[in-house]
Amino acid sequence: MRGGWRRSTAKARGAPSSNGPIGLCRGRTLAALIALWFGTVASDARAAGLVADLSSHLIAITTAFSGTDVLLFGATDEPGAAVAVVIRGPAEETLVRRKSRVGPVWLNTDGLAFEGVPSFYAVAASGPLEEIATPDELRRQGIGVDHLDLVPLEAEKRTPGEIGAFRAALIRNKQKAELYSSEVAPIRFIGQSLFRSTIAFPANVPPGNYQVQVFELRDKVVVGAQRTVLIVSKVGVEAEIFDVARNRPALYGLASILIAVCAGWTASAVFKK
Repeated sequence: MRGGWRRSTAKARGAPSSNGPIGLCRGRTLAALIALWFGTVASDARAAGLVADLSSHLIAITTAFSGTDVLLFGATDEPGAAVAVVIRGPAEETLVRRKSRVGPVWLNTDGLAFEGVPSFYAVAASGPLEEIATPDELRRQGIGVDHLDLVPLEAEKRTPGEIGAFRAALIRNKQKAELYSSEVAPIRFIGQSLFRSTIAFPANVPPGNYQVQVFELRDKVVVGAQRTVLIVSKVGVEAEIFDVARNRPALYGLASILIAVCAGWTASAVFKK
């Protein structure tokens, strides 16, 4: 037999038998490693007490898109925990302008740019933010518009009061455009561990990859977190027009002019009749 040939060859070379002391030691070592691995997996499973997901990981923007809602749901391992959710859109540089009266008209006379500004920002929580977390924890995790880390450019040329005024104007403008939530959306528990929340996205939501962070809090401190990605993308004719406008602006401008000329000529011909 071929298997017997292998065994006889090992003995001829002086290899120890699997029943000897060295083989027994190897068997115990392997068993210990397997037990350690299973113990580590079980420990990680117990530590992963927060589980959350979205009803959809893609928001498709079409020509008929008028906004949508996305359901977030999940569970905690033990009752009594608080949950907070933060949704951030792609970061961008944003310029905030200030108008002043110059004679009879109002003109933009000053401005301050901020970097790392989320294009979209929404918060949901199972209770008032000041009741489920300490101010330091809210600031550390960036939970709530008051705790957003908005970095001003050329800050050394501005006083803290000026930076604060521009920062407040930036948030106010985003809230008017419905891109920043002015209120914390509720997270409702179903029983003691299951929770759910509905996140609203307006019709003008910017495309890109969105970060959805879910926090589990106990005694006003984050004890667990989970992050997932939500994609907002233009599809169909809307996507093609968007791509042409971004990648071929000259062609897009020429096509717009031709369409405007044709529309004007058609309207003129109709009204002449």
